[in-house]
Amino acid sequence: MTADQQAGIEVLLVEDDPGDVLMTREAFAEHKVANRLWVVSDGVSALEFLRRQGEHADRPTPDLILLDLNLPRMDGREVLAEVKQDPELRHIPVVVLTTSEAEEDVLRSYSLHANAYVTKPVDFERFIRVVQQIDDFFVSVVRLPHR
Repeated sequence: MTADQQAGIEVLLVEDDPGDVLMTREAFAEHKVANRLWVVSDGVSALEFLRRQGEHADRPTPDLILLDLNLPRMDGREVLAEVKQDPELRHIPVVVLTTSEAEEDVLRSYSLHANAYVTKPVDFERFIRVVQQIDDFFVSVVRLPHR
């Protein structure tokens, strides 16, 4: 494990459901990881964060994006397409974390170069475990690009 990984990673959660944001924060807190969780609630804000525009000018480039598909202003599919087409952003792993179980959404997400597609469990305990497993994988198993 590198020093960066021991220090934690920057995670951007793009999620408009306050309950899911709260459960994700809870999963990070319960897991006692050093990762920093940033949250935006719509696709337009996600791209502003990633491109360090407006109120997000001083934000870090995230090491990982957790992306809901059903977002206001610009949906997650559009955000994913923009991220993966942008040479400055395409290296950031994107995990689609959504309630949709539609095969069409799974196929489209992977065709837009999502790194993983995870359906959100509705059960609180399972949701917490899933978020912790994603975190474990990207902190302990996967080698992320150096910042």
